[in-house]
Amino acid sequence: MAAGESLSDWLRLTLIPGIGGETQRKLLAAFGLPQAIFSAGHSAVRGVIGGKAASLLLDTDNQALVEQACAWSAGDHQHIVTLADPDYPQALLEIPDPPTLLYVRGRLDLLNRPALAIVGSRNPTPQGLQNAERFAAALADAGLLIISGLALGIDAAAHRGALSASAETVALIGTGIDRIYPARNHDLAIEIGDKGSIVSEFPIGTPVTGANFPRRNRLISGMSRGVLVVEASTASGSLITARLAGEQGREVLAIPGSIHSPQARGCHQLIKQGAKLVESAPDVLEELRFGTALQTVGRGSDNSAPNELLTMMGFDPCGLDELAARSGLTTDSLSVMLLHLELDGRIASLPGGRYQQLPDA
Repeated sequence: MAAGESLSDWLRLTLIPGIGGETQRKLLAAFGLPQAIFSAGHSAVRGVIGGKAASLLLDTDNQALVEQACAWSAGDHQHIVTLADPDYPQALLEIPDPPTLLYVRGRLDLLNRPALAIVGSRNPTPQGLQNAERFAAALADAGLLIISGLALGIDAAAHRGALSASAETVALIGTGIDRIYPARNHDLAIEIGDKGSIVSEFPIGTPVTGANFPRRNRLISGMSRGVLVVEASTASGSLITARLAGEQGREVLAIPGSIHSPQARGCHQLIKQGAKLVESAPDVLEELRFGTALQTVGRGSDNSAPNELLTMMGFDPCGLDELAARSGLTTDSLSVMLLHLELDGRIASLPGGRYQQLPDA
């Protein structure tokens, strides 16, 4: 991680309004590290980015902002990661416009884990929320890091699903790292910061600005092997993330829904355009070429444990406590096994916390 004067130079480069990412990358390509940029002199810098931008870069005093960011990074589990750091997400180096630096609250080791983004509507149906949570839990159990955008609806459900599986999750946000938006996700954000990571490319103090969220979306897709859209209307911002994923060479996956639901039309549109239609967690793993089976309790290579559980269930509805008594397994283990059986289409959950084996299982 960059430290001392090195970090100050990186921050000085990125905290000048009007010197955007494209200009920063031109300078880094021409001179190397930021220290060399500021030592090069006005004439050399002007030759790369023009006179007006060179004057803005070399004459702007942003020391107070630099010191504020350095002070923030001195806090517990708070980091600033630059393009030159080994902890920088290597997947972002594959996209056309990687951020020069990232502000990270939480664990740095997650930034280079194999990841799947799960995104969708801010106003989902109850079934959409359930799908997001259950797919996130199952895929987190399989070893994928779940990434989303901390928005209301599907994003929050995906984060909760990963956390419920005792796994980590990463939230990419569209404000400064010191802001939590929306406020209704405050407790969720705290939990993600404690167990996973919250990441922003925007300077400390950056408020909620509509244009920043589509920009943030390129990082959600860029850090991931693929993007799973759970529910989306045709005007959903999730379709921006899906489009960016396709442009970045990532997989695009979508869960189909009712033809009568406006929240399914965006997913159906993606599928018509070539997105992978997925109905279960194994569908996702197959498309990402991330193993052929979920690596978790109840999913042995011979599938014997789930088959034995189905035999114990029979075809009559039964509850979790009844299954625990029949099998001798803990309710926690049973819950994981039942989740995977449901995602595989072998059982259905019923009202009242009961489950029933499907006839064609």
